[in-house]
Amino acid sequence: MAQLGTQSIQFEEAPYILSSASIVGTKEGEGPLGKKFDVVGKDDQFGEQTWEEAESTLQKEAATLAMGKAGLVKGDIRYIFGGDLLGQSIATTFGLMELNIPLFGLYGACSTAGESLSLAAMTVAAGYGDQVLAVTSSHFASAEKQFRFPLEYANQRPLSACWTVTGGGAFVVGHKRPGASEAGNKDSEACPAAGKKSGARITGITTGRVMDYGVKDSMNMGAAMAPAACDTIYRNFLDFGRGPQDYDKIVTGDLGYVGQEILIKLLKEKGFDITSEHMDCGIEIYDRQAQDTHAGGSGCGCSAVTLSAHILPQVEKGAYRRILFVPTGALLSTVSFNEGQTVPGIAHGVVIEHG
Repeated sequence: MAQLGTQSIQFEEAPYILSSASIVGTKEGEGPLGKKFDVVGKDDQFGEQTWEEAESTLQKEAATLAMGKAGLVKGDIRYIFGGDLLGQSIATTFGLMELNIPLFGLYGACSTAGESLSLAAMTVAAGYGDQVLAVTSSHFASAEKQFRFPLEYANQRPLSACWTVTGGGAFVVGHKRPGASEAGNKDSEACPAAGKKSGARITGITTGRVMDYGVKDSMNMGAAMAPAACDTIYRNFLDFGRGPQDYDKIVTGDLGYVGQEILIKLLKEKGFDITSEHMDCGIEIYDRQAQDTHAGGSGCGCSAVTLSAHILPQVEKGAYRRILFVPTGALLSTVSFNEGQTVPGIAHGVVIEHG
């Protein structure tokens, strides 16, 4: 591995995303990407009694499916890096407990997909694990219940609010090896039969810093997270000696329409225009007009399922040769918000290339 600049790593032997899986709720299945997800639930409780149990089921099933697509069993996985939005990461704890695999529990809020993929890639590249799982999830109802108001309250949402994605995403990261099926979804062109080798590798990472621009509106996640996305993307450009033109897509996690506008403006002030390259998972996953999701999608599951179902297949078949995947997270809790604290943000960059 080579350390670059102040925040980045470039892998000399780039680990591969051997497989991935995406499981989503009914609303996500009705959106523009609905046919690309591996599994769309018949209802958002996934056969469970509580919203929290439903989210745990999302994680467990996504992890199991990703292992199966790679031709692996749980004994082949050295570690899991996983997390969610709930207090003490209970969706991860109860969801992955049955797998009985050594677990590193993470909290990066909605940036968890980037954090878990970064740590998984570092672990594999350093030789500490041959195959490692990166897993995360979010659920609209469990997130509303914890951070805002339970659904029964029927409160009105402001136009700046994002809609938490009900979804779980899992990725098997490992060395390129025979017998692993490609990551992605049911698109036969993007996902050849098992036995083919993965065409998506993690060639570098840029770890984000906590950024706080003084935003106190917990309903405006885009404004809170955009400065962190700007900082991580800018640092990636400097550390790798690159610019927007060196990426086919620069993909943020869940800034939505509000955060996208702020991000593009902030980067222009630093001398970089990413207008042509920028994609946001929170914008891609819902139909703004038909689904009434206001500013777009958010949540740990937003970037995870969109990467798995929509973006990785494009990398694997070479439509995208190199992307910068930058999930964004708002680092608040009900305690900090009720005590009048601001909403800091963080974003983790993962460079994913075809090859």
